[in-house]
Amino acid sequence: MSENRPLYPAFLELRGKFPRRPPEKAPKAAMKRSMREKSAQARAVITVHGPDDVGITAAMMEILSEHRASLIDIEQVVLSGWLTLCFLIEPTDASSALLGDLERRAAELGMSLRVDAVESRVRGVCAEGTRYAVTAIGENLGARTVHLLSQLLAEHGANIEKIRRLSRSALTSLEVLACLPEGEEQARRLRAALVQAAGEADFDIALQRERLTRRAKRLIVFDMDSTLIQMECIDELARLHGAVDRVADITARAMAGELDFEASLRERVGLLKGLSEARALTIADDLPITEGAEEMLRVLRALGFRTAVISGGFTFAAEKLKERLKLDYAYANELEIRDGVLTGGLVGEIIGPVRKAALLREIAEREGIAPHQTIAVGDGANDLPMLEAAGLGIAYHAKPKLKAAADTSVSRGGLDRILYLLGITEDERAEILAEPER
Repeated sequence: MSENRPLYPAFLELRGKFPRRPPEKAPKAAMKRSMREKSAQARAVITVHGPDDVGITAAMMEILSEHRASLIDIEQVVLSGWLTLCFLIEPTDASSALLGDLERRAAELGMSLRVDAVESRVRGVCAEGTRYAVTAIGENLGARTVHLLSQLLAEHGANIEKIRRLSRSALTSLEVLACLPEGEEQARRLRAALVQAAGEADFDIALQRERLTRRAKRLIVFDMDSTLIQMECIDELARLHGAVDRVADITARAMAGELDFEASLRERVGLLKGLSEARALTIADDLPITEGAEEMLRVLRALGFRTAVISGGFTFAAEKLKERLKLDYAYANELEIRDGVLTGGLVGEIIGPVRKAALLREIAEREGIAPHQTIAVGDGANDLPMLEAAGLGIAYHAKPKLKAAADTSVSRGGLDRILYLLGITEDERAEILAEPER
């Protein structure tokens, strides 16, 4: 501990009355007198900082216990081996004897110690506001990204309460908890600004209400083609049948929201007329699973999630995917087959945009899961009603129309990055994946 820095800085001026500046130096005796004189108005905030080691918190709490001091609040964080421990005590407990003992114990442990004060009646910045979680996901989130986020938050009147890294080694995901005094309307403006900035700076961003339900989701449903698997089944069927160019063009326009989904689906399926069932089924033999999908689903199953694929594609692929990924539900369209050949028609009700949303609600009701506890993930415009029906709608590597309308989007990396949006850290994920699946 530096001998040039006073133990007790001049901290008793009312917050906001004077601009913030480094505390002026004063003799320790004067600091102690000042604290005694204003003890009725201020509580003592004691900060201990230095190299982390076993027993530091216990040693400091032992001093408080011996002096019978009232512990009002406490927080501790360790960053790259450096500990910061803060605790709050009543002003009447902040005697010269207690503070002296705390100083000596901190010095013995090789730690610095600082005493400040907070008005007893002062409430936190978020006392009347709403807390939100900002999640940033990118390949390398450095100081420039953090500056951009913190500046935007400040410009929109949001006060940062906590920042934590969700990723393990590289800085690829950050979670910022912030308070917005004006609530939802302020959040809407902030979300728009964050999305624009993230798009320009090449990282993904999400803004969600910070409450228990954010981490209490219980059902996740996925689109299949270009979401859970990296292909469009109907395009691959068309490739086998020599009609890929015509079908792929219609598919791209339908997924972009330029065409009516049901009409475009019937048109594309009609172009498959005459394809043998045996050849059609071969495309389900080795479905290209999206990066991170299996790891993400294993983590979510361990957390008790129910899982489903709801696809505008076809049942023969969805059922294979359900088996391979251990999904609980699979819904898709059924191709009509006669004498081992595709007729160019479909059987039963078409699973289009509206039906997808209805199936999500039906599964949730069957499982006794509230709507706000559901997640939907998709990539095309036909997924929009399903994403809107979910508690959290995620556009994954999505077309512009869906990306603009969804709650949030993930446009980089694998599906496992969705776990960051639920506040799940990379360490927590690794811990689950290291255990045998039951």
